[in-house]
Amino acid sequence: MALETPSSEVASPTQSPGPETNEKNDSLTEDFALGRRGILVFSTLAVLTLMAALDGTSISVALPIIAKELNGTAIEAFWSGTSFLLLSTVFQPSFASLSNIFGRRPMIMTSLVFFFVGAVVSAVAKDFTYMLVGRSIQGVGGGGIIALTEIIVTDIVPLRLRGQYFGILSAMWSIGSVTGPILGGGFSQNVTWRWIFYINFPFIGVGAIFVLLFLRLNIIPTSLAQKLRRIDYIGTVVFVGSISSFLIPLTWGGVLYSWSSWRTLVPLLIGVAGLSIFAIHQARFATDPIIPPTIFRNRTATIAFIGSILQGLVLWCALYYLPLYYETVKEYSPILSGVALFPQTFTVAPSAVVVGILITTFGSYRWAIWAGWALSTLGLGLMCYIKVDTSVPAWIFLNLVSGLGLGFLFPSLAFAVQASATNENLAIAVAMFSFFRALGQAIGVAIGGVVFQNQMHKNLLSYPELAPMADAYSQDAAGLVQVIKAMSPGETKSDLKAAYTDSLRIVWAVCCAVCGVALLLSLFIQHYDLDQALKTEQGLRTEKTQAADEEGVKQ
Repeated sequence: MALETPSSEVASPTQSPGPETNEKNDSLTEDFALGRRGILVFSTLAVLTLMAALDGTSISVALPIIAKELNGTAIEAFWSGTSFLLLSTVFQPSFASLSNIFGRRPMIMTSLVFFFVGAVVSAVAKDFTYMLVGRSIQGVGGGGIIALTEIIVTDIVPLRLRGQYFGILSAMWSIGSVTGPILGGGFSQNVTWRWIFYINFPFIGVGAIFVLLFLRLNIIPTSLAQKLRRIDYIGTVVFVGSISSFLIPLTWGGVLYSWSSWRTLVPLLIGVAGLSIFAIHQARFATDPIIPPTIFRNRTATIAFIGSILQGLVLWCALYYLPLYYETVKEYSPILSGVALFPQTFTVAPSAVVVGILITTFGSYRWAIWAGWALSTLGLGLMCYIKVDTSVPAWIFLNLVSGLGLGFLFPSLAFAVQASATNENLAIAVAMFSFFRALGQAIGVAIGGVVFQNQMHKNLLSYPELAPMADAYSQDAAGLVQVIKAMSPGETKSDLKAAYTDSLRIVWAVCCAVCGVALLLSLFIQHYDLDQALKTEQGLRTEKTQAADEEGVKQ
């Protein structure tokens, strides 16, 4: 099993390597074999990614039932769904930084412990206090799992060959995000909502055993005291506090409190100020920064990070608001609404895998980024044609194109980040890529909510019977689901559905414009040679490296 490959010079941006370099670089990947242990490690990472994605979305449709059984308020139910996604986003960079210090295996085991404890607390919850605590603990573990699975792939697979592996991880994330609500709805309606958390136990158990048995990585040869001194304590506290203060008002703005409320604006401004202080600390004072500023000094990486935010924004707008269209306008059940997402979501997963393989084959990623944004722009534009009476074949077709485009972007943007990163900053660059995507998801729901509220209020004023309810009905897209379903058939109900659909069409139009801007930005992404040697301090341990580690310990 050849895991370590000879070092090579990396071609500069837009520079084409000569014949000798091509011959040398081809050998970097031709002799590589992941091996049985490597395949088992990657399979474990894929399963853990699926588990984290399932848990992040499965509780959403079950919240009304949980709230009723636990006598919870609307705010408590809201936070039970939001706390996991919030904390999993916030802690991703911290886990990446700590894995550079303490090692990948200890940190992924720590993530699994957090995830398991949170699942147990949530599963046995008798009131929402326990539920909120459990979901928060799970979110911390979920953030570690999401960040570390991608980082470990960079430790065990050469750059050019990573496309198919990242494509599979993206597919698992996509499948988990879509099937989560279906699974949660099925458990809550037919068995018990507690199975949403019980189902995690086999995943956690198998994952922990496989990590312990097969994820044997090279040891970082430093003492515990040295490792503790490397932690950026100030930076970690400031970053976690600031990004939490920034994200919390994005989740409740326009839902629990208005966007103009001090409860929304004050924490938002505190978060921005805190992140500014964090940036100054990282650039000037931190000796071992949690997020090295150097990762943003590369044009390609910076554009790819922005693309990750915009991709998360557009994708989550679709995943959040499309089911509301099906439930509200088409009056489908929650489970059927999840199935109706398949034309989009089950094009995201296969296209991510196929594009990853094609990038590996041809050694170029820019074409996939450009094609992804072009298809996404076209697809979101087509979604603007969705109306109240759109037939099933029509909305299936209208959703396919955007799904293909967004799927193209998962592996291609990841390649741009990794190819332009230095070996020292690769782990944190990978973690920041997934962090920015999650950040984009939070921003996407917030922007979609603002656009929907403003447009819905405007549309309702054009209907005399609905105008008096414009303020109430325009506040929350999700809250209107049960209102419309409870109304008797008639002109008022039809008008409300029309206003709802027209408002969502403006959301798609905004997403279309976002994709267009991202397409223009992507034109400035540079080409980097993908035939780079696998250089890592934490690759899979071989007999040779194990003997060297043991000799180092003796000395």
